Order: sequence, then structure tokens, then C-alpha cells
Amino acid sequence: MSFRLTAEQGTIREAVREFGEAEIRPVAGEYEADERYPNGLLEAAAELDLVAPNVPEEYGGAGMDPISELLVTEELWRADPGIGGSISAARFGTEMLLEYGDDWMKEEWLPRITAGETPICMGISEPAHGSNVAGMETAAERDGDEWVVNGGKMWITNGTVADVAIVMARTGEGHGGITALLTPTDVDGYEAACIDNKLGIRAQDTAEIVLNDLRIPERNVVGEVGQGFYQLMEFFAPARADVAAQAVGVAQAALDAALDYASEREQFGQSIDEFQAIEHKLAEMATDIEASRSLAYRAGAAIESGNDHLATKLASMSKLFASERAVDVTDEAIQVHGGAGYVTDHPVERFYRDARITKIYDGTSEIQKNIIADHL
Repeated sequence: MSFRLTAEQGTIREAVREFGEAEIRPVAGEYEADERYPNGLLEAAAELDLVAPNVPEEYGGAGMDPISELLVTEELWRADPGIGGSISAARFGTEMLLEYGDDWMKEEWLPRITAGETPICMGISEPAHGSNVAGMETAAERDGDEWVVNGGKMWITNGTVADVAIVMARTGEGHGGITALLTPTDVDGYEAACIDNKLGIRAQDTAEIVLNDLRIPERNVVGEVGQGFYQLMEFFAPARADVAAQAVGVAQAALDAALDYASEREQFGQSIDEFQAIEHKLAEMATDIEASRSLAYRAGAAIESGNDHLATKLASMSKLFASERAVDVTDEAIQVHGGAGYVTDHPVERFYRDARITKIYDGTSEIQKNIIADHL
């Protein structure tokens, strides 16, 4: 299936690319070295509707279609997975609010998110439960007109920088015993600590959260009590297609760097891009990226069509394929650089470290294979 971007989508791509090259690339190394969250750049990106572009215009977003959303993510990650990834991840949780949140929740929080004032976070994974979402142990018990939440969450994107969180907690037994609860983060009972020893995406905020007698009003239930697991499952296809776009972006960044270096580096009296061994590497890298990009866009088209079965299958296929290829491509980019690629003088070592996470979060490669097999 051939995908031709509309004129509007092409304009979106160019706008994000210009923003990335002008605002993100020049400071990417600095933010990575400091492991610093890019608050100011989040606000700058919001001026171009790049923060939570899925949110409708009535709440300050751009109301983009799924493929346009993937374009934004791809180009932000092409600029830098740390800073660009922070911007693209600021929306994580808005889908749940849009679909199941009460009007007051949307009116209070979505305009702040789209304006770049704060990201949102989703408390899903736990120290003992990652892929097995239904096994979560964080519990919420009723106390009058409140829920009292106790437990811990792990690997939570935006956990220390978000002003608002959706916490998934057990309110009953089995898959039908999980509930989504909305809470501000500046309240007693919510404690977040930044995880600062990550291999990559160091400018992104990742946290461990401790919930100790966190009190959440009954009115803050997102959707229905006991339906949180099923609500969450609806958004895994878009999330996985988004990770595929992330992988495409960082792989493209690595290829761009390899092409530039190979044209400048000389050995044996000629630039190394004239050697067939290097030419073949670059050709294979480019082919892997184009195939990954096409599969990601197919997933986006399936999501837009509303064909849930096809969307689930293609989203998992795209995440599996693109993430695996991104690690391969970034690895080869280092090889093209030789020893220079192994140090921080060039960005390819950072891209290699950053790419690795795409095989893990939002469902590991092994989980994606299970899902794909189930949908054959």
C-alpha cells in the first residue's frame, strides 16, 4: 500500500523538522549530559501545536489525524530522542482523558497540557509488574466519597515533572478490578523520585512513584470503576505505533549522521563513502528505515479507519520491526564512524543508547510477537 502525505501533512513534517534543527539539535548534548527535562522547549513546541497534537482545538490542541501525529513524533525523535521524546511524551494519558474523562477534567487539564505548562503521566507499570498489566498490586479502597491508594509505580514517564497523573489501581479482582483515577501530583501521598541511571533518553523524565494513603475523590474516577484495564487496552495500538515512529526518527537521525561523516572522512586517499563496504551499509540502513516508516504509517491508517483488529496487529508489527531495525541501524552508524562513533564527540553513540528503549516500553518485542501471532 502506498502512502502519499497530504499537503498539510507535508507542511507539518517540515515545521517540526525546522523546529528540531533550530531549537533542539543545538542543545541536545547539553540536556543529555545534565539529564535535564526541557521545560522551556516544551513551551516553545506548544506554540507550534507540537505538544499533544491529538487533542482537539477546543482544548488548545491541533486535532491532528493519526498519521500526522506519527509525523510529529518521528521528526521530534529525529531531532533528539531525549528532548524530542520529552515533547512527544507530554501527551501520554490525554487519550484516556479525552475518551473517558468528565468534562471538568478535560477543561481543567487539557489546555494546560497543550500549552506546554505541564505534561501528564500514567501510573501503570510497577516494580513487579510490567508486561503483565493485569497483575498490578497498587490498591485503592473506598473511604466515604474518596479512594485511598497505596502501592508503587515504576518506570513512569513524566512522573516527577507532571502536575497531573492518571493512576491505575486495583479496586477489585481480575481484569475487571482495575480503575483509572485522576490526581494532581502536589498532594500528600504522592512521592516521585527521578530514575537517573538510565542507558539512554536521559533528558526524558522517568520516575519511581510511591503512593502512601493517597486520597483521590470519587469524582476523579476516569471512566467507570473496574473498567480501567479495558479502557487502557484501547490505547495500546496508538501508543505502539507511536513507538514505531520514535524508532524511525532515531534511526533516520543515525543515518543522517553516518552519511555526513562518511562523505567527510577520508582513508586511503578517498572519502569512505566511496568504498563499497560503506555504501552497502548505508543502503541497508536506508532500506530498513523506509520499510519501518511504511509499516508505521500503515498502522496509523488502520487506527484512523477504526479497524481495531487490523490496527492492533499492524501497530504491534510496526513497533516490533521498527524498534529492532532502529537498534541495528544505530549500531551500524557507529560502525561507519569507527572509533569516532564510540565517544561523545559524535551523536551516534547517543542515538544507539536512545534507540534501545524502543524495544522495551509499551510492550517488549517478545510481547509484540505474542500479539501478532494471536491476530494471524
